[in-house]
Amino acid sequence: MARTNRPVSQRQAWWLLATALAASLPLAPQVPLWLSLAAGAAFSWRAALTWRQWHLPPRWLLVLLVIAGTVGVFLQYRTIVGRTPGIALLVVFLSLKLLELRAARDAVATVLLCYFLVLGQFLFTQTIPTALLACLTVLITTATLLAASDDRPQPQPQLRHAGLMLAQALPFMLLLFLLFPRVQGPLWGIPQDRFSAVSGLSDTMSPGSIALLSQSDAIAFRAKFQGEVPPQSQLYWRGPVMPSFDGRTWRVRQTLGAYAEVPYDGLGAAVDYEVTLEPHGKFWLFALELPATLPPDSALTSDYQPIARQAVRNRMRYTQRAWPNAIAGVNEAQGVLRDALALPRDGNPRTRAVSASWRAQHGNDGAAILAAAETFFSQQLLIYTLNPPLLGGDIVDEFLFDSKRGFCEHFAAAFVFALRAAGVPARVVAGYQGGEVNPVDGYLVVRQYDAHAWAEAWIAGRGWVRIDPTAISAPSRINSNLAAAVPAGEELPFLARSDLAWLRELRYRLDAVTNGWNQWVLGYNPQRQRDLLAGLGMKEPDWRSMTAILSVLCGGVMLGLTIWILRNRLRVDPAFAAWRRFTARLARRGIVWQPWEGPLAFAQRAAGQAPRHAQSIGEIAALYARMRYGPAPQEGDLVRLKQMIAAFHP
Repeated sequence: MARTNRPVSQRQAWWLLATALAASLPLAPQVPLWLSLAAGAAFSWRAALTWRQWHLPPRWLLVLLVIAGTVGVFLQYRTIVGRTPGIALLVVFLSLKLLELRAARDAVATVLLCYFLVLGQFLFTQTIPTALLACLTVLITTATLLAASDDRPQPQPQLRHAGLMLAQALPFMLLLFLLFPRVQGPLWGIPQDRFSAVSGLSDTMSPGSIALLSQSDAIAFRAKFQGEVPPQSQLYWRGPVMPSFDGRTWRVRQTLGAYAEVPYDGLGAAVDYEVTLEPHGKFWLFALELPATLPPDSALTSDYQPIARQAVRNRMRYTQRAWPNAIAGVNEAQGVLRDALALPRDGNPRTRAVSASWRAQHGNDGAAILAAAETFFSQQLLIYTLNPPLLGGDIVDEFLFDSKRGFCEHFAAAFVFALRAAGVPARVVAGYQGGEVNPVDGYLVVRQYDAHAWAEAWIAGRGWVRIDPTAISAPSRINSNLAAAVPAGEELPFLARSDLAWLRELRYRLDAVTNGWNQWVLGYNPQRQRDLLAGLGMKEPDWRSMTAILSVLCGGVMLGLTIWILRNRLRVDPAFAAWRRFTARLARRGIVWQPWEGPLAFAQRAAGQAPRHAQSIGEIAALYARMRYGPAPQEGDLVRLKQMIAAFHP
């Protein structure tokens, strides 16, 4: 009790302040600016109190500050429950706790608050830099916990001691991570806030929407193929299908009749792969056209769009199979075909006139009309650009006949409009096209600038046929990449540039490291755990067998550490062992040697308490000091030291 009530020393206060800063600074971008400034003021106040040795503020003032901070958090978020409000309250409590450090138990409470804040960093981001910064903070916090009980060591040995303790705990951490039964869900079980920002394709498409998205380098998903990666021109990743058009914007139509299994047959060899999908906040999944299987807890809409049962708000991994040559929708429902013909009553008269000429020439022959549309688009000399001009009311006419400059959404929208005006059912499909294989780990990385839109037309006897009007005018976009398709001089996303070989090589390695972290740390779910244990020989692991193995292995690690500690004790320097026997004899007379006390200083103190043995104590201490700290011990010194200690009987 006396140890917990002893006052906090100046050195302990500095340790606690350093720990609080290390735990709070990474969270500064996640809390309001006023709270960051208030916490900084509290830390500065604590530093001044420690430096000047001033008295702590009165308790009534701290109570008022706690109330004010809690009210401020409530007014900021309209609640004090949740991820961000909870972290904000912890920052308030930590900054004010530093202003009432009176006893050692206050120091321990502050350290525990810092541990909670380190954990709170992972509720916002779980990247490798975050983990490394958290490890550094845990090292400082553990050293502070040691200083709370003994602040006499200098910072360097204190940190070394903390690092040794954490290293000893590392085997247990790894065993718990690998073998402790996993629960389904994200690594950190608290879900994201409902309005967390996500990036990716939208459920609507208007002129310029995908062009804006193509400026982002963010990763949409990664794919790992079992065999060879298909050619770039076949990598069409199907996403939201948009059959509804109001004259300017294409929209996803919510279909009620979803399939539990794919309703079509495939032709040719299937392609097997695994997708690691980044969170995008929508229900749809991305699959190589056309999906042959569906991931667990998913379905297929009536327009063959894979959707999940819940919105994708966490990183998701699923296996897939694709049929590149599948024939789908040969016997399509009449309601779906009517939706694929719907157009506004007015608008785009020039395009309607061209489409009417196709209809007059080819009648109901959808294949011939489709061929005529492809010929027409190839003759227009359209330019593929990341910076399309703004369009007015008749967006299709202005694109095809006036500006002739557009991005993939302009091409797809104009093509589908023209087909519908000619009486051919068609719809817009959004998704991603292409990707880049990382040669380090073999994963295909698809980024937001790979976002793409294409057309899908229904032809009698053939079903739904994919046509990419962008490929008609800019085939290099489909066969190569974005950088090869846009005109020279246009600004590209930084990671899409092909003229920086060193940057590309560095990006490959960083992506491979990040992907490994995502797959084996953040994505270590129950299925991944079962696969790992099955590879180690456990065919059907359950919680009982995993608990038994965990107990045995932890016991083995504990036994190994115990043997290591005992062996280190046996390897003690013989001169130091003799010195310990000498100090033990004096301790029985009440003269206790302290580990931080030098031999000569101890001899002086011991001689004062035992003056009859002052000469013997001084000689033993001088000989030990020369052997321990001198340039080199002389031959026979150890034997002489042992003889002097053996003859010493206080």
